[in-house]
Amino acid sequence: MNFQNIKNIYLKELRSFFNSPVAYIIIVVYLTILGWFFVSNLFLNNMSTLRTVFEMTPFLLLFFAPAMTMRSISEEKKSGTLELLFTKPIKEYEIVTGKFLAAWALYFFTLMPTLIYYITVATIGSLDTGAVIGGYLGLMLVGAVFLAISIFGSALTENQVVAFIVSLFIVFALFMLDKILFYLPTTLAVIFEYVSIDYHFSNIARGVIDSRDIIYYLSTIGFALYLATSVLQRRRWA
Repeated sequence: MNFQNIKNIYLKELRSFFNSPVAYIIIVVYLTILGWFFVSNLFLNNMSTLRTVFEMTPFLLLFFAPAMTMRSISEEKKSGTLELLFTKPIKEYEIVTGKFLAAWALYFFTLMPTLIYYITVATIGSLDTGAVIGGYLGLMLVGAVFLAISIFGSALTENQVVAFIVSLFIVFALFMLDKILFYLPTTLAVIFEYVSIDYHFSNIARGVIDSRDIIYYLSTIGFALYLATSVLQRRRWA
């Protein structure tokens, strides 16, 4: 693995995010929507808790993760710059990894301002710091899974809109799996529950850091990036 290649792709992708309105629009819209729910809970419902942040962020990510990454590889395909990358001594997994890390960094920068909510709630009430740390760790892992899947969606097509729709469909399905367990036989319910993204997040958000949840997230991220890499490899040798 050539870390310099990954670093170059990462920096190039990160610059492309912030050299266009995309990053700023995503950050502003995300913080506006989340801020509205947070303020509503804090002042209208008189609840000094970060539960809103931890509950709403995965739901918002269903839309924001595909939006962040829909052009990352599809645009490279459409413009022909992907073929230019293939002429250089760079591996497909290095391209995928660099783009994934750049999208994850953008998500991190988007999430950072929400620490203001933590400061606000901690000032006026009491918080379980362990649960807050677990919640933010869970959000970073959920974001990584959604972004990795969305990178795969972007690798499948040259059309950004199609990439967005495909990615949204996959992450929505994985997010909703634990919501339909009542309608399934026990054997299937156990499988669907384990595959569900939200099921593992709910454990971490309570401050319970279980190795099974961490392994689930890391393996899902790795599998999604592997699929994206395989798509690029087939394109190179097609």
